[in-house]
Amino acid sequence: MAKDTVRYPDNVVEQIDSLVEDGMFESKSEFYRFSAEYVLTLIDSDHEPETFNYDEILSELSIDEQAHRNLALGTDGGTFFLDAVITIRKHGLRGNYEAAERFIDTHYDPTDQECIILEELLGSYRDAPNSRPM
Repeated sequence: MAKDTVRYPDNVVEQIDSLVEDGMFESKSEFYRFSAEYVLTLIDSDHEPETFNYDEILSELSIDEQAHRNLALGTDGGTFFLDAVITIRKHGLRGNYEAAERFIDTHYDPTDQECIILEELLGSYRDAPNSRPM
């Protein structure tokens, strides 16, 4: 088994420590191994986890893999956010600002970072000299 050193932000390590203390994971190593394998299964349907007790941990966490897979990957294999950027761009180029606003409002909380970015993107289309309302 290969060994790799990775640095994480302090708050991430604190949250992982808390999960270990609560008994959700036996050790930080188990958490890191499980997490890496889990993400690989989300992005590569052919990936077969090799981590000891992977299936047992997965069942204990009651993770809905299909729901996460659908959230992690969009229609083009990218993220939902990338799909949202494409949607806002299409509406913005066509001057269909109300449809873009509806899309943002129905998919994002107003305080989400992605929401703010999408609103800024939409604003750039509104402010463009050749923008045309429909």
